[in-house]
Amino acid sequence: MTRMKRWKHSIASQSLKKKWAISSGAVIFMSFAVMSIILYIALKGWLYQQEEQEVNRTMSDLTSFFESQGPFLTVHDIQSNKGLMTSIIDKDQTVRLLNADGIELLQINNTSTFPAFDEIDLPDNGYSLDTDKSSSISAIGNIQLGKFIGYVQLEHPLKGFQSMMTYILTAMLLFSVCTLLFSGWIGYILATYLLRPLKDLKLSMDDVAAHGFEKDLSIDYHAKDEIGELITVYESMMGKLKSSFEQQQQFMADASHELRTPIQVVEGHLALLNRWGKDDPVILKESLEISLREVYQMKTLIDEMLELARGEQMKDRPPTNIVKHTKEVIEEIFQVHPTVHINHNLPIQEVLNVHISSNAYHQIIRNILTNAIRYSKEPAHVSISYEIKPEKVIVLIQDQGIGISPNDQSKIFDRFYRVDAARSRDLGGSGLGLSIVKMLMENAGGTIFVASETDKGSTFSMVFPLIK
Repeated sequence: MTRMKRWKHSIASQSLKKKWAISSGAVIFMSFAVMSIILYIALKGWLYQQEEQEVNRTMSDLTSFFESQGPFLTVHDIQSNKGLMTSIIDKDQTVRLLNADGIELLQINNTSTFPAFDEIDLPDNGYSLDTDKSSSISAIGNIQLGKFIGYVQLEHPLKGFQSMMTYILTAMLLFSVCTLLFSGWIGYILATYLLRPLKDLKLSMDDVAAHGFEKDLSIDYHAKDEIGELITVYESMMGKLKSSFEQQQQFMADASHELRTPIQVVEGHLALLNRWGKDDPVILKESLEISLREVYQMKTLIDEMLELARGEQMKDRPPTNIVKHTKEVIEEIFQVHPTVHINHNLPIQEVLNVHISSNAYHQIIRNILTNAIRYSKEPAHVSISYEIKPEKVIVLIQDQGIGISPNDQSKIFDRFYRVDAARSRDLGGSGLGLSIVKMLMENAGGTIFVASETDKGSTFSMVFPLIK
């Protein structure tokens, strides 16, 4: 049992190339061995049958010879002229005539040893074969020459048959050994060729482990087999990991940059308070207000960052009536911005269900409306409308704000991107709101677009798959 475990451990510790070479060589060798055994057995049976047929032919010829000579052929005639029978039998065969008591009267050739007469099963008619012996085939038959009744006995040696089978067996064994070596070599060559892409895959993984994502991750292998599929999945996975890694680095850098400014502001005002603010109510009040505002912005930024991180994992998409929840968001906005004018153009169909959670939809509409109000003159005017298509619904939010330049429109959904950083900061923007909106839209299977003109306003179009 211990040896078996050691053997299994030894096999398991080998490289995949060696395992492939050994297994393919073993399979080819075993297949050849089984075929050789089957062929050997079939060939042996066929050759032995040929030997039996030879014995049957000789006995049939002898019987026909005795019958053709008529009743006047005597044993003396046969003894005096052995050539009559020599022409019938092969040189390797031995024939003898026996009387009824088993006494030998005549023998032609002397190549084999006959079994004892009392050990022979005598036939009642014709002749019979004894194939139980491995060295020869025996045959004995009844004959009648005039008044003489006796037996003719044939001994057919199998030396030629045995020599042939020994030669065939030796040739098969030698060929099997050659096949084993050749199959092992072929298996190794095939393993080297077929496993080359896996080796390249390993080298690529080693490069990533050692140097990160500095080098190209693509592998030159285009076959549509399982290895090709594995490499495709690997490249896709590593591409996503690289993108995620780069996004993480950028996210941390942006977050650090965004948090550094309010911290510095709070730090400066706390230092100011520590020096002069204790005795000056004006400085104290101003510093506290600014510090509280900056702390609130940090809190908002952190909440948005956490929401963005959580939202990227969100896959649950329950149905939501967007018309109903748009009304709820508008009511919330009025409580915070009572002077804003929001024109909600209700659709004919009061129930428009889409696959998104109510909280996610609230966030989308709330962020866009907040931005529209933030970047509009007082009082802000915003219009909300719907376009119903066969399989989708489009929610349009239009404002009359400062607008977005064409160069900035493609970047506004990036994390921490702000069109006017200084102004956005003064207005309380973090640069994460629209990133959250885009992420939530993608999770819901939808898309978002923006059309804007500077100093005229912007229109955000949110496309949702409609539930019938």
